[in-house]
Amino acid sequence: MSVDSFKLAAARRALGFVEPKMRLGLGTGSTASLFVELLGEEVRKGLSVLCVPTSEDTRLKAAKFGIPLTTLDETPLLDLTIDGADELDGELRLIKGGGGALLREKIVATASDRMIVITDVSKRVDKLGAFPLPVEVVRFGVTATRNMIEMLAADAGCHGEIKLRIGRDGEPFVTDGGNYIFDCAFGRLDDPESLDEALKFIPGVVENGLFLGIADAAIIGGPEGVSVIEASYGENQEEAV
Repeated sequence: MSVDSFKLAAARRALGFVEPKMRLGLGTGSTASLFVELLGEEVRKGLSVLCVPTSEDTRLKAAKFGIPLTTLDETPLLDLTIDGADELDGELRLIKGGGGALLREKIVATASDRMIVITDVSKRVDKLGAFPLPVEVVRFGVTATRNMIEMLAADAGCHGEIKLRIGRDGEPFVTDGGNYIFDCAFGRLDDPESLDEALKFIPGVVENGLFLGIADAAIIGGPEGVSVIEASYGENQEEAV
C-alpha cells in the first residue's frame, strides 16, 4: 500500500463524522483535498452541508465538486473542521502551513466546535520540529521581523535556519492574505508552547503554524489500518479501526 492510499483511508474514515446539515470547515493540502473529493460525492448523493474553505485552492476545488460554500462572515460558527497536518505528536499538537494556508486554517479551526485531523502515519512524530515551522509575516519590515523571530525563538531555546519561502515563480511566496512566510528549521521542539508564546510577541508576525490545543481528534491511515486518536482531558485514547 502507498502513502496516497493511507491518506485516502483517513479521508474516507472522516466522512463518518459528518452529519446532515453540518457547517463544515474544509482544510487545505493533499489529504484534505481527498476529503473534499469524497465529500463532493456525498453531496451529489444528497448530503446537505454548508462549508467554509480554508484557502482559495480549496474553495475552487469544492466549487468544482458542487459543495455549497459560505464564509465565516456569513456563518461564523462551525460544527466541524476536517484538515490535514504536516506533523502530529501524541498530544495532538500540530505543525501546519506547508501549503501556505496556516492563518485561515487556524481561524476556521478555532471557529469550529471540533477539529479533526486527517493524515497518514508518516506525519506522526514523537516530537514536533523535523518539519520546518511556517511563520506568516506582513511584508512591511520583513527583515526586522525575521531578526525578531530569530532572537525570541533563541530565548525559547530554538535555533536554526530561517528562510523566506519562495514560490514556483522564483519570487517570495504570497499567502491568500497577501503575506510572506518564513520557514524556520528549528529542529526538535521540546517546548512548543514557549515558542508559540514568543512568536506572538512579535508585531510583524501574523500567525505561526503551531496548532496547540486545537485538534480534538486525529484519523491516521497506515499499513495496519486507520487509527483514531481522541483528545480527552489531556490524555489521548487511541484505537485502530
